[in-house]
Amino acid sequence: MKTLIVHAHPEPKSLNGSLKDLAVSTLEAAGHEVRVSDLYAMGWKAVVDAADYGPEASSPLQVARDSGRAFEGGTLTPDVRAEQEKLLWADTVIFQFPLWWYSMPAILKGWVDRVFTFRFAYGVGEHSDTKYGERYGEGTLAGRKALLSVTIGGQESHYGARGINGPIEDLLFPIHHGILYYPGIEAVPPFVVYGADRMTAEDYPDVAKAWERRLLTLESTEPIPFRRQNFGDYEMPSLQLKEGLEPAGRTGFGLHVRG
Repeated sequence: MKTLIVHAHPEPKSLNGSLKDLAVSTLEAAGHEVRVSDLYAMGWKAVVDAADYGPEASSPLQVARDSGRAFEGGTLTPDVRAEQEKLLWADTVIFQFPLWWYSMPAILKGWVDRVFTFRFAYGVGEHSDTKYGERYGEGTLAGRKALLSVTIGGQESHYGARGINGPIEDLLFPIHHGILYYPGIEAVPPFVVYGADRMTAEDYPDVAKAWERRLLTLESTEPIPFRRQNFGDYEMPSLQLKEGLEPAGRTGFGLHVRG
């Protein structure tokens, strides 16, 4: 297994930093290849701008068109090209980050914004009345798995089906389905550490053991069974789920998960 770990926490000695380091040592000891993109340590530029797209960037800037042209022409800025090459190398991607304001840290969102360019992560394949591109289960990054390893300060009950913050599955849906599955990456169920702000040194060994187990079973873990766009579940061109396919009592994000 070739694994890319994308890590987003500013403190190397944090819980996130420890989990990242443990992932590297565990996977390498099991014979896997590992590369790490430590975004804070890299000084990753989080904002999209014309400098990403070379000297031919348009004015006014048109992000989709310019990013696609630069990708196809090989003129993307070197840091973005390097991350795209890592994604193409990897068959598994682990994202290690804290949940901040119900989402990923800005530096990680900036990694997505800059790396997932037009013609690389979107705008791929046939676009017609019967097929709206290769996405949601197809695309450049199909055949890869991803695992979100997320630390959360609040209690697990706060993120349950009746929890005040909403179910964790719903909070992570925009990442699992919208960022990862869109270009073809299949997400497995996340590894979530709750109560991270209250964790003691005595608590960590149990978390570490659980994390090691998830890592060592990652290859055999079944992905979240999201519905594929172009395989009959959706009406075209409205992309509405066909009548009768919704599981009983399920609404919202859950409609797009099979079974």
